Amino acid sequence: MKKSILMEKYDKEVLPKLKEKFGYKNVMAIPRISKISINIGVGKFLKEKEAVDEIVENLRTISGQKPVQTKAKKSIAGFKIRQGQEVGVAVTLRGIRMWQFMERLVFSALPRVRDFRGIDEKCFDNQGNICVVVKEHTVFPEIVPENVKNIFSLQINIVNSGKTKEEGTELYRLLGFPLALSEK
Repeated sequence: MKKSILMEKYDKEVLPKLKEKFGYKNVMAIPRISKISINIGVGKFLKEKEAVDEIVENLRTISGQKPVQTKAKKSIAGFKIRQGQEVGVAVTLRGIRMWQFMERLVFSALPRVRDFRGIDEKCFDNQGNICVVVKEHTVFPEIVPENVKNIFSLQINIVNSGKTKEEGTELYRLLGFPLALSEK
């Protein structure tokens, strides 16, 4: 598999800049992206087997990897969920697939989101990981909107090895993520 553009950018540009800014002595201490997890809740499609199959197939197309169906850990009467019932679909990306997905997310999917003004500061946790919700999966270039019967949303978690929020946000900023961070 060929290297992704973001992966090459990380190796050639981002690593030296992070090392210089934060004063790392060891290259292994520099923050790097470790994994991306994509989750979809199929609660409103529980009764429709074809809709769940379509969601699984679309997630496979978007991520390039076979998704896993997640099961409910507890029964919740208010949501009409029984223990062991399949309530979600998830996939975890690492390595080259992770970099390729991140490239499609940053350069083609997020700019196509309606009224998108950048990834907000509230999407970051204390370690600098990002949690973004994409309301319609049709923003991904692999999905043909004419063939879609059910539109669903995705929760995308991008995890890095940074210790602080500042390290994580700097990593994403240098990689070219569209951030909407307020300057303090």
